[in-house]
Amino acid sequence: MNIRPRKIRYIAIDDNFLDLLSITECAKHYDFLENCGSFSNATEGFEAQQYIKPDLVFLDIQMRDINGIELLRAIRENVPMAVFITSHPEFAIDGFELSAFDYILKPLTEKRFEQTIRRVREYWDMRQKAETYEVLFEKETLMIKEGYSQVRVAQREIVYLEAMQDYTKIVTSGKKYMTLSSLSFFLEQLPSDRFVRIHRSYAVALNHVIELRGAEVVCNLCTLPIGKTYRNAVAQLKL
Repeated sequence: MNIRPRKIRYIAIDDNFLDLLSITECAKHYDFLENCGSFSNATEGFEAQQYIKPDLVFLDIQMRDINGIELLRAIRENVPMAVFITSHPEFAIDGFELSAFDYILKPLTEKRFEQTIRRVREYWDMRQKAETYEVLFEKETLMIKEGYSQVRVAQREIVYLEAMQDYTKIVTSGKKYMTLSSLSFFLEQLPSDRFVRIHRSYAVALNHVIELRGAEVVCNLCTLPIGKTYRNAVAQLKL
């Protein structure tokens, strides 16, 4: 099934005009992003998203009329992706608890924006396909139903799992799959002596781990971060 993802419709909310301009200027470089409105008043942004129904919202935290955390709490059910762009790192935990897609510290740079948008694009493209996927857990394999096709993936081929909102990306050496299941659900089904959570967003297959290097896990395909709350447990692993 060949699904052509539509453009990602976004709005930006920030009461600082220059910061708002910075967002829209960075976004102009990506033809798959569609600007549906920029709002320097958070109340207007809140009202606008109700009828625009954007796929992605960029928003500040410390704004004059509405705190960005409270704003996201109010619109969370209606917005698939929200990215904070703020000068306040102390609200990062609050943001991620609300399932913010990313948390960028000002000043916004094109390089940092690109990192976020690359993940946004990947998530969005695979999200369009996720409804056609279903995963069945077997003893040594996963049976992934993709539309009318079925793909059997051996557990030993899985390199890592990545949580992306309510979805989980399965990464093998040859392909990626997006499934409508949480990372926690996956880890409940998979053998705990083979798959270990190393970060709020990542679980790794131990047979693909080459070494532990500081706050990172080095695999044969990539290097993954180790979250602070998982470092002690990961340090105890026997590879």
